[in-house]
Amino acid sequence: MSTKVAVVTGSNKGIGLAIVRALCQKFQGDVVLTARDESRGQEAVKELEKENLHPKFHPLDVSDHESVVKLRDFLQRQYQGLDVLVNNAGIAYQKDAGFSFAEEVEGTCKVNFFAPLDVCTVLSPLLRPHARVVNVSSMASQVCLTRCSESLQNRFTDPALSMDELVALMNSFVQSAKDGTTESLGFPANSYFTSKLGTTVMSMIQQREMDKARGVETDIIVNACCPGFVSTDMTKHKGRLTPDQGAETPVYLALLPPGTTSPRGKFIREKEISPWDPHAHIPLPSVAK
Repeated sequence: MSTKVAVVTGSNKGIGLAIVRALCQKFQGDVVLTARDESRGQEAVKELEKENLHPKFHPLDVSDHESVVKLRDFLQRQYQGLDVLVNNAGIAYQKDAGFSFAEEVEGTCKVNFFAPLDVCTVLSPLLRPHARVVNVSSMASQVCLTRCSESLQNRFTDPALSMDELVALMNSFVQSAKDGTTESLGFPANSYFTSKLGTTVMSMIQQREMDKARGVETDIIVNACCPGFVSTDMTKHKGRLTPDQGAETPVYLALLPPGTTSPRGKFIREKEISPWDPHAHIPLPSVAK
């Protein structure tokens, strides 16, 4: 029998590194730490080895399709499959970075939406029965939904929305930033919030597509989640939670036991299903990100 394997994207620091740490402790198989920069990735592995943990390393730039393909080929060759995929890699532009709104939107959506979609598309054929896919999103996706126009709210909550239609919506957001039509099209003028809106809806569609293509009985589960307001470089270390605390919900989803019927294709906060409804009351929890 092949060794089980878990992959965490963007995991040389912050929440990603904490997810790798927890999986090394709890997952019955190999854990692959990935990073764009090989030296930083290897340093992260050494850091965990000091804790008597032993992750593997593989370079991965989620925005580079060929890099994703190389990871797929490695997993196929080494493990003949994939059991856990945590799409953690993400970006949030700082307001004082000097980028135009159009540049910020294009860059943010590339990393936070289009890249994890590509990773899932390339790696999904490797998913074995009982595999778990976790797309790290944010409660910003829920807030964004409430700020969209009613027409867009209806689109983003449509249970029949296809992946192609979602991609078209996200492309229209990127183009609107270039054209200066973002708000007139019904999108909020926030690149990070909207990119995470796409991530959450993507996860729901992926579960439907997986059930249709592979069958519910294969027990492959996809969920999106909010890790909470975590002290990381992305939050300028203003978060209230440690990275290890932020890893708790993603790791909970990554280790859902075989035969789990819920959550499946949902948005999870604090290990609980959170409503995907623009009219639902969304409290600001202790782990809000």
